[in-house]
Amino acid sequence: MPDQTSLDPERLNRATKHLDPPLAVVDLDAFDHNADDLVRRAAGRPIRVASKSVRCRALLERVLRRPGFAGVMSYSLPEALWLAREWAGTDLATTDILVAYPTTDHAALRDLAGDRHARSRISIIVDSVDHLNLVDAALGSGHPDVRVCLELDVSWRPLFGRDLVHVGTRRSPLFSARQAGALADAVTARPGFELVGLMGYEGQIAGLGDSPRGRPVLGALLRFMQDRSATELAARRAAAVRAVRQVADLEFVNGGGTGSIETTGADPSVTEVAAGSGLVGPTLFDNYRRFSPAPAVLFALPVVRRPARTIATLFGGGYIASGVAGKDRLPSPYLPEGLTLLPLEGAGEVQTPVTGRAARDLRVGDRVWLRHTKAGELAERFTEYHLLDGDRIAATVPTYRGEGRCFG
Repeated sequence: MPDQTSLDPERLNRATKHLDPPLAVVDLDAFDHNADDLVRRAAGRPIRVASKSVRCRALLERVLRRPGFAGVMSYSLPEALWLAREWAGTDLATTDILVAYPTTDHAALRDLAGDRHARSRISIIVDSVDHLNLVDAALGSGHPDVRVCLELDVSWRPLFGRDLVHVGTRRSPLFSARQAGALADAVTARPGFELVGLMGYEGQIAGLGDSPRGRPVLGALLRFMQDRSATELAARRAAAVRAVRQVADLEFVNGGGTGSIETTGADPSVTEVAAGSGLVGPTLFDNYRRFSPAPAVLFALPVVRRPARTIATLFGGGYIASGVAGKDRLPSPYLPEGLTLLPLEGAGEVQTPVTGRAARDLRVGDRVWLRHTKAGELAERFTEYHLLDGDRIAATVPTYRGEGRCFG
C-alpha cells in the first residue's frame, strides 16, 4: 500500500495551499500502486484500460507505458478517433482501441473510414446485423474495411439460460454460442468488415462488491451468485469463442472488469482483461474481499458557512454518480475523518453540509476532501487534475473536459 501519510489531510492541504478549491488531485503513489495491483491480479493477462474510468489523457498515457497494460477500451467512437490522432507519431501510435459501446454516429464513422491510421487501430462493437446495416448506410457501398468486435451477453440466466431471470447488465442480444457464430458468419460474409475480436462484460461479477459493509447475508448471496455465474460463463464463453473462431482469426477475446479480474483471467478462452476503475479507487470498489484499491483521486471543497456548532457547509459538491439513484451514488467525505452528509440534504448543487465530530473544528476557508462513487465521472466536473507526487504537486494536467472534449 502507499505510505499512510496519504490519509493525512494536512499533507494534502500543504501540497495544494497555493490552489483555490474546488480542486481535484491524483495521488500518483496510490495510482501507481493500484496499477501494480491490477497487474498482479491479472497474473499475466494483458490489461486493456477502460478510458471511461479515467477520462484524462495524461493518466491514460502514464498507465499504458507501464508493463502489463496494452490497449484502450474506449466508450465512444469520437473519443477513439481523438486518442488515435493524438498518439499518432508517438510511442503510443500502435495502441489498439476498442470502442466498447455501439456507435450510431454517422459523421464519426465517415471520419473513421477516411483515416487509414485510425482504421488500423480502432475496432467498433457490433451485436446484430442492424449495426452492420447502419455502418453501410453511413459509408455507402464499397467502403474500406472497418474492424469489428462482437459483444457476447455474459449475464447469468439461472433458469436453464432462459431470459425469465436475468442477472447482469442489459447489453448484447447475443447469449448463446449459436447466436455468436451466426453473427460471425454474417460479418465475414459481408464486404467492408473485418471481424477481429469478441468481448463480454460480466457486470454481475465485476461491478458488484461481494462484501457489502454491515450486510453479511447479502454478501453471502452475492458470492453464491457470482461463483455460479462464473462457472456457467466459462463454458458458454469458450463455446462462443470456438464458434466464432471457425470463421474468423480473432486477435483478442476481452472480458471482465476491475472486480472480476481473477475469475475472468482464469478462463482460458480469454486473451485479455479490462480494467479502469481499479486505478482510481472510487467508493464503489470499497466492498470487495479480493482487493482493496487505494483512493487515488480526491477532490477538495471549501468550507463557506458554519450554520451550527456541529455542521460545516461546503461549496458545491453535488457530483452524483450514474446508476440507480440512492445513497451509494453520493460522494463521500473522506478527510478529515469523522464527517458525514446530512440525510435530508446530501450533496447539493451549490452547497453540501457535513456533520460529525470533525465538523466542530472546521472553520470558514478550511478544506474537506471527498471521494466520488465512480472512477471517471469526477473528470466531467473538473477541467484539470493536480498530480500529487509525495508532498508536492508535480504537474497539473487537463481532463477530457479541460481539453474541450465531451464524449457523453
